[in-house]
Order: sequence, then C-alpha cells, then structure tokens
Amino acid sequence: MIDTSEVDSRQSDPRWSGGGRDSGASPAVEFGSVSAGYRGRDVVSDIDLSIGAGERVALIGPNGAGKSTLLRVLAGLLPPRTGEVRLLGQNVAELDRPAIARRLAVVPQLAALPFATRVEEVVALGRLPHEDALRGPREADRAAVAAAIDRVGLRPLVGRDARELSLGERQLVFLALAVAQQAPVLLLDEPTVHLDLGHQVQIMELLRDLNERDGTTILAVLHDLSLAAHFFPRLVLLDVGRIASDGPPAEVLAPHRVRSVFRVDPGLIRAPA
Repeated sequence: MIDTSEVDSRQSDPRWSGGGRDSGASPAVEFGSVSAGYRGRDVVSDIDLSIGAGERVALIGPNGAGKSTLLRVLAGLLPPRTGEVRLLGQNVAELDRPAIARRLAVVPQLAALPFATRVEEVVALGRLPHEDALRGPREADRAAVAAAIDRVGLRPLVGRDARELSLGERQLVFLALAVAQQAPVLLLDEPTVHLDLGHQVQIMELLRDLNERDGTTILAVLHDLSLAAHFFPRLVLLDVGRIASDGPPAEVLAPHRVRSVFRVDPGLIRAPA
C-alpha cells in the first residue's frame, strides 16, 4: 500500500496546509462550473475548483480523466463550453496571450524543438512576455535568464544544442524557461514522464523549492502517485471528467479509492522511502 506515514505527519504541520503558504490566501486559480471538451463531447464536466495563491497541487487520475484538458482550459488554449475560469482574479477569456503569459507559465510534456537552439536561447524565451517589443531584451531580462539557469543547475549545459540533451536534461531546460518567465502561477503537464528516477526527484525538489521559497502557485498533472503523495500536500483526483476527491494525499489515495478509480490493487502502489 501507499506509505502515508510521512504524509500524515505533514498534515499536522500548518506549513503543509497549502504548500507552505497560508491556506486562507486569495485564490490564484478558480474553476466555476466548467465543462469543456472537443468536437461537441465534454471531457470535463461541471468542475468547481479553487487553488489558493501559494498552494502546491497535483492533478491525478487515470488516462482520459480530463487532467490535461483542465490545464488547457486554464491556459486559455481551450475555451470552456460552460462556466468560467479565473486567473489571479481575472476571467481568462478576457485576457490576451501576453497577459496570460505574465501570470501563467506552462511546462509541457517534453516539448520538441524544431531547429537547433542553444540552452540559454531556449531559457530566454521565458522573457518574451516581459520584453519591450521595440528594444528587445533588457538587462533585467538577461539577469532573469542567468538566474534561472543557475537555479535549475544548467550552467554546465550552456552553449549546447538543446536537441542533443537527454530527455531529463531537456525537461530541466523547459523548467528553467518557466522560472525565467517569473509568472506567479506554474502549470506542468506530466513533467516527469519518461524520466529516470534521479531526474524525477530533481524536478520535484525544484518545484517544492519554487513553491516554498518563492511562493509560486503550482498545479501539476502527475501519473506517478508515489511522487504526488510525497511532494504535494494537496491532490485533486479526476475520474471520467469529474472531481472524485480533493484533499491531503492520505485521504485522496485511500485504498478503496485507488481500487475504484484506478481499478488496481492498492498494494501494488508503493511510495519510495
């Protein structure tokens, strides 16, 4: 079964009520009765979800549950069929792309690079929402890129073609891009997919540091329930397009729920020590 001993001890610590932040913080993200999908078919239905500023939340659930669709709606890439999505108090439908990008950074699933691009050039893309359209990068932009490279530990990779990096290294580059963007909300769609254990833990620790030290609100789609339980104080479980459970890991990943939603024996899921 999932080892929730560490999780249970965190629940009694007020620092973990909202990812190390005040659980009474104003909402950074709000879904109000949101339904959305593709080609006339809803993938998520009647979603009501509020995430406070400074929270660290993982979206979990089986394939097809609607996790990535929910992120697309929040990022303004898929308009909801019904309901409203608010980002830092503003309706996403009323924001243009630059305005969304200043509020929200997105790390996709191992995005492809169509042409040769050095690591530092990829990271610098995170500054585009802040750059002066006529003057280009400012000193503050260059400083933000350098700080992001150091924060993520990419200094040894500077100058290399990002396409030649390993999957784990490339995912760290895209995470550095998001750090350079300096948006108060960070979305990640399966950031550890196809990565080895070392890179998985490295990325999770970076996310925890961004959340606890910088106050970044983090919403991540994860398939690895063990990583979700260990690194996220709050889990939102989606099943067939609806929220099946929302709360601390020990509650959301209760054996009966793992069995009913994922249709597996909970004893098969083991968290790392």
